[in-house]
Amino acid sequence: MHTEEHEDRKELYHYQEKDIDTIFGKFEGRPDNYHLLYQLPTGGGKTVIFSEIARRYIEKYNRKVLVLTHRIELCKQTSNMLKTFGVDNKVIDSNIKELPDYKEFTCYVAMVETLNNRLKDKKFRMDYIGLVIVDEAHYNSFRKLFSYFKNSFFLGVTATPLSSNIDLPMYETYDELIVGEPIQSLINNGYLAKAEMYGYDVELTSLKLGINGDYTVSSSDELYSRSAMQDLLLQCYESRSKGKKTLIFNNGINTSLYVYETFRAAGYPIRHLDNRTPEEERRKILSWFKKTPDAIVTSVSILTTGFDEPTVETIILNRATRSLTLYFQMIGRGSRKLPEKDIFTVIDLGNNAQRFGLWSDPIDWQYIFKHPEEFLDNIRTDADIESHHIYRMPEELRAKFENTAEVAFDVEEEFQIAMDEKLKPKTVIEKSIRQHAFMCIENTDTIPEARKLAKELDPDIEYRVKQYTKLLSKTTKNYREWLIEDYKHRLSVFIGRVFERYKEGEAEEIELKKL
Repeated sequence: MHTEEHEDRKELYHYQEKDIDTIFGKFEGRPDNYHLLYQLPTGGGKTVIFSEIARRYIEKYNRKVLVLTHRIELCKQTSNMLKTFGVDNKVIDSNIKELPDYKEFTCYVAMVETLNNRLKDKKFRMDYIGLVIVDEAHYNSFRKLFSYFKNSFFLGVTATPLSSNIDLPMYETYDELIVGEPIQSLINNGYLAKAEMYGYDVELTSLKLGINGDYTVSSSDELYSRSAMQDLLLQCYESRSKGKKTLIFNNGINTSLYVYETFRAAGYPIRHLDNRTPEEERRKILSWFKKTPDAIVTSVSILTTGFDEPTVETIILNRATRSLTLYFQMIGRGSRKLPEKDIFTVIDLGNNAQRFGLWSDPIDWQYIFKHPEEFLDNIRTDADIESHHIYRMPEELRAKFENTAEVAFDVEEEFQIAMDEKLKPKTVIEKSIRQHAFMCIENTDTIPEARKLAKELDPDIEYRVKQYTKLLSKTTKNYREWLIEDYKHRLSVFIGRVFERYKEGEAEEIELKKL
């Protein structure tokens, strides 16, 4: 079993040994205040690697080591891992006010905020630390501590060497980046499970960007709480993940609570978690999640770090993000490998793979480390992503139109024909409405049935209208939204008007008439 928290093992994998040797090679001949950054994917064993580095460093240089983390859960996990490597360590948490026994320990594990407060209040000095190891180094909370360790060697460790704050790039803090084994190689060699990714084209143009460069919670809640998005989520779960242990990531608490209600109403075992969930309840939920084979947890940003449940079989990204770090963290929660698990499922409902590439695609971390501004500027925009979306009718919907030979409609081609024949552009929309109407009429026996079936064409209608408005020289978002509603209304009216006559065999005559 390849996991970081394997309590009783101290042997290292070949790639881990190789990276440790590389890092120790960098210690040689560098000044005491050299800052080194090391990248390794989630699940590659970062804690194992830096625990062995701490052990070797203490043994070789006879100087003390400090490990910095930003979450209390990570503090405890790290302390335990160091102990399995024979590194006796002391955790500096909020209960530790002074360090009278500092000579007794060779290693400390500290929360950033706690340590910063103690050093600021001059409660204890730490000028005897030789090596500072920074876990999850892409967080910027660590920077405030650097001035206290002017003569210490720094080793930052992260899966994504891209700063969480655009204004504080990592190349300003670290002198050099060492890149570890890529995800695909870890999969090929049996250390990580393989992701089977399923993407669904989602229209995200209503999302707004916040000052941190990612989508705002309010605009995400507004989009993902809509019944159409909830239906899509449930449909995706039922077709790709039913009965599997599933983690659903959302951007807002409201969305997550909607998800909870939607799945509960459908009879699925689900729990909701967010950062306001009391500690005791959180423990109970995670214990239930561990023991229940088909458990579903819907959460908001709380399980992206410091959470390790290897039995997770499906990750659902029920949100969009422009944070590369978050993208890797969310998917990484399903990548642990077990003897009976070498594949996991990822359902992407935020066009995230179209924005960043597949989870296991090669990525140039050196470029991202050296040119983060350029990288962030070049992330694909939603408008660009959506301009390449092509609507394909799902098989289960296509089956409802079995009496119709052709359900496709080439908007561009029809637009060109209209232009060549000097017709008004709106004739394209009229032709499209007629085709949709006949599709509904051909496959039903009554007008109410035909109108009900027409409602299932909403994604196709939206796609066609979007294609159409793109071909017009200037259109506003409001105009497009009005056009979609107008299309649906006219489709319903047209079905009512021609249903009986169509059934009586007057199709050709109707075909020629104006709407």
